[in-house]
Amino acid sequence: MGSYIIKTPDIGEGIAEVELVAWHVKPGDEVHTDQLLADVMTDKATVEIPSPVSGTVVALNGAVGQVVAVGSELIRLEVAGAGNVKANAAVSGPAQAPAGALKQQTEQTLTPAKAAAVSSAPRASRPIASPAVRRRAWDMGVELERVTPTGTGGRVMQADLDSYVARNSGLVAKPASPTLASVTMPRVQAFAEVNTQQEIPVIGLRRKIAAKMQESKRRIPHFTYVEEIDVTELEALREQLKTRWGLERPRITLLPLLVRAIVLALREFPQINARFDDEKGVVTRYGAVHLGIATQTGNGLMVPVVRHAEALDLWACASEIARVAEAARSGHITREELSGSTITLTSLGALGGIVSTPVINYPEVAIVGVNRIVERPMVHRGAVVVRQMMNLSSSFDHRVVDGADAARFIQAVRAYLEVPSALFIE
Repeated sequence: MGSYIIKTPDIGEGIAEVELVAWHVKPGDEVHTDQLLADVMTDKATVEIPSPVSGTVVALNGAVGQVVAVGSELIRLEVAGAGNVKANAAVSGPAQAPAGALKQQTEQTLTPAKAAAVSSAPRASRPIASPAVRRRAWDMGVELERVTPTGTGGRVMQADLDSYVARNSGLVAKPASPTLASVTMPRVQAFAEVNTQQEIPVIGLRRKIAAKMQESKRRIPHFTYVEEIDVTELEALREQLKTRWGLERPRITLLPLLVRAIVLALREFPQINARFDDEKGVVTRYGAVHLGIATQTGNGLMVPVVRHAEALDLWACASEIARVAEAARSGHITREELSGSTITLTSLGALGGIVSTPVINYPEVAIVGVNRIVERPMVHRGAVVVRQMMNLSSSFDHRVVDGADAARFIQAVRAYLEVPSALFIE
């Protein structure tokens, strides 16, 4: 028997360290070739670490949440034969191969013709899939080797699972789950003292979000401007579009209309559509509107980007917003789709409250926040009537955006939304 060391792989792009976000094995476990051992995270993506050999786990080096250096010992296995402890060249080669292969796979696109050629029979190599897809497949009793992949580089997507289950519903055996009768819930006595406490490590994506928010608040002197908007006519327009087009076109929510209003207002206030490099002291204004859409996911807040929003009509904008938001929630978002925004739009939907103080997405200089729509009595054309009202709570970087310009920008957005026909006049 010998020892086999698996090192933290070189993921490329000059990354020197990664965060350990999950162990999938423990000391004493028997593992086989290509079995998933751990997940590590860079500032851009989560990468799975498979085993290049079969053996027994002897030691795991690092706790979940710990930052480990590329090239350091990650896992030690006991294997049949001499192992690779004394063969330094063999250590670096096999340990880094999975990450290199993963990078190569993610840069390739599986064409429809290639996807159609993939057999539904079990594949020889371990299928590529995100942890969320693997967990869902396990819960559904589906062997990923049997699922035809359509994602980039042969990655199995959530939609691929859905298609497989739809075609093979009689063959999928879901793992048995406990019934309500078999689950004993703890009894809680009314008015009794509760002295429990739970420490939850801030790791992985949650740590990245925390660091991003801290950086934004530390670097940017925020100021928030709140404006009330009458969206009665805008909501009437949405209903007309729904009635006119039904299911023929994507459903128009408030967001694509708001995006259009922002795009038009930015023509008058280009200093709002900008990024500020405070280390170089340079503000870059953009003609293109790459709009970040703050999206709540099961793993935390993400900001996928709708690129060239200025070139999209309402339906194209609605489709792209839905696409990137779903990609973020399902874990299929790419790092390119999460970077490069020039201004961000955030909304809590029905939970939006009446006012908020959104945090700017550094290094941008502005973020527009949407609060919920409520009906209120208002004076309209000399009469007290019920109108649909909504607040925009928007924050700006006071170093490069003057308060008066911020107010005028939001007033311009308001003018477009309150007279929605203006959204379609160039």
